Amino acid sequence: MVAAQLVHAAGESAPGDLAPGTHAVVLGVDNEAELQEIEARLFQFDVPYHAIREPDAPWQGALMAIGVVPMVPTKQLRKVTKKLRLLS
Repeated sequence: MVAAQLVHAAGESAPGDLAPGTHAVVLGVDNEAELQEIEARLFQFDVPYHAIREPDAPWQGALMAIGVVPMVPTKQLRKVTKKLRLLS
């Protein structure tokens, strides 16, 4: 729940307006390889996203998170996320 509220707060404080009804959902994977697979599937299904890579040591460019652009149709997004676990 803390992760979802953190994402929600970040979205609310970001410049620009989020559409009413935008939801903050945090899903998890076990490692970077799984996250890279999700990134490949998002690309495959034309789901707009932002990949977050940490440039500093000790991560040196590792993929740390992916943010999906708000208002992607649920049907399109579920093709990629249906097996991911909800962080709570």
